Amino acid sequence: MVQEQRVSYDPVVILAVDDESLDMVGRWPWPRDIIAEVVEDLASNGAKAVFVDVLYTENSPNPNEDQAWVDVLESHDNVYLPYYFQLANRQWVVDHQANNYIVQPIFDILSQNRGHINATEDKDRVVRQVRLGIRDDAGEMVPAMSVLLANQLLEDDEKIRWNDKDEWFIGNEKIPTESHNTVYFSYASTPASPAFETHSISRVIDGEIDPAYFENSIVLIGPYAVGFSDAYFVPNSNSQMFGIEIHANIIQSFLDGKLYQKIDDKLGLFIILIMATGSFFLMERLSAKWSLVALASFIALYFVSYKVVFTQMQLVLPLFYPILTLVLVYFSSLISQYVKERLERNRVTGIFGRYVAKSVVDEILSNTDEIKLGGERKDITLLFVDIRGFTPLSEKIEPEEVINILNEYLNLCTKAIFKYDGTVDKFMGDGVMAMFGAPIEQEDHHERAIRAALVMKEEADDLARRLEEKYGRSVRFGMGINSGDAVVGNIGSEERLDYTAIGDTVNLAARLEANAKPGQILISENTYERVKEKFTAVPLEPIKVKGKEKKVMIYQVEGEVE
Repeated sequence: MVQEQRVSYDPVVILAVDDESLDMVGRWPWPRDIIAEVVEDLASNGAKAVFVDVLYTENSPNPNEDQAWVDVLESHDNVYLPYYFQLANRQWVVDHQANNYIVQPIFDILSQNRGHINATEDKDRVVRQVRLGIRDDAGEMVPAMSVLLANQLLEDDEKIRWNDKDEWFIGNEKIPTESHNTVYFSYASTPASPAFETHSISRVIDGEIDPAYFENSIVLIGPYAVGFSDAYFVPNSNSQMFGIEIHANIIQSFLDGKLYQKIDDKLGLFIILIMATGSFFLMERLSAKWSLVALASFIALYFVSYKVVFTQMQLVLPLFYPILTLVLVYFSSLISQYVKERLERNRVTGIFGRYVAKSVVDEILSNTDEIKLGGERKDITLLFVDIRGFTPLSEKIEPEEVINILNEYLNLCTKAIFKYDGTVDKFMGDGVMAMFGAPIEQEDHHERAIRAALVMKEEADDLARRLEEKYGRSVRFGMGINSGDAVVGNIGSEERLDYTAIGDTVNLAARLEANAKPGQILISENTYERVKEKFTAVPLEPIKVKGKEKKVMIYQVEGEVE
């Protein structure tokens, strides 16, 4: 058999107990002497260190298997077996976390070769930190296995060490540890893209690879198959990474000096506040669609910043809470905008509700497409109302009483107009201009206008009698109604808009009102032809109006057809 020759030197190599080796040797656990023999060959042929990531905590039924390991450990001082601390939940002592018990090999291990393999998972179950050392119940420091193995490759003045104060150094440089001797490290590989030379241990067992191939390397032997349940989530992938490869990444991080410090909590909080303030300030001014784009942009920018700070400054920024803050700010801005829109809607409803009936306001706000900027031609009915006899009355009473009487009349007009879903276009001194059929289209707008006028006339008669009794004078309405096409819309300038109607139809309605006698409702021939089946109207003498060459026919409305 031709053995594989090494082309380039790799200081950290993985021998995987993988599916290929399980197929060759058999199901796990294997007889202990199989791996012991591999370790013996590696240690005897120049491997700098051999670590077997398997916990041998009980004697084998076959004493010869355990003896094979005893022989290996007695013959070589560069063979490492793991310790594991079963740490207590929420139980702390003065300077180290207490442990329920220590899971350790049944074999005698050199004190300098004792290393733990505890994985340090964050709250999201992702391994980002390594615990450099854990003190046992006797107070002795048990360093991480990766620390021991990295020291085999580091020069004497670069080795990782610690003191009685649990301060850690790599060479003369202090390691920026977090609580309980943890430090952030970097990953040189991902589960999908391994960075370390990896071989199936079966290739060494069957002689395909000469153990001398691994001369001067740190050889890591461990589970590399799904069935072992020795895999963890890592920050650079959605997939899990086998524990033995995580050990390799930690060692490489020590060799490269890529150890990272988490920024101060106060600075992290400040960053979160700045992000929250800035993003909220922007999202408040954007629509929901663009706020979502802004959210995605902020998150992407923060991920880039996180990566840059991590790689260039070797600092670890907070990740979960800033992203959560951005998401909460996004939803807060949506809620804030919704509340503001509701308040503005209520404000507009309140203001607009003084011009049109509430039912019209609701329909306008729910059908905004029907309201267009600028003007459009519509078939509508105009109602003009003027108070006859108001000027002589105002000369005989106090100004405050004049205002009260005027407001009472105008209120009467408004209620009548709103009753039939009309729109108060404007108040003109002691007169009112109203339109029906705009801004919301109404097929029976001509009928609505006449019914509103009849209500005004009836209620105005009661008010006139009271004024006659109190002041010796009374006032009455004169009303003019015309139907036809008019240009309706927002007319004016950019600074001042007025929703109104213009055109000959409007002018004729105003002329009819000017010719109406007190208590009289005059309608045009156009309106009459539309309502003659439902209302009683008496034809009057044609009148000459300004702007018309011919006299126009007019009718006086008496009431609805019985």
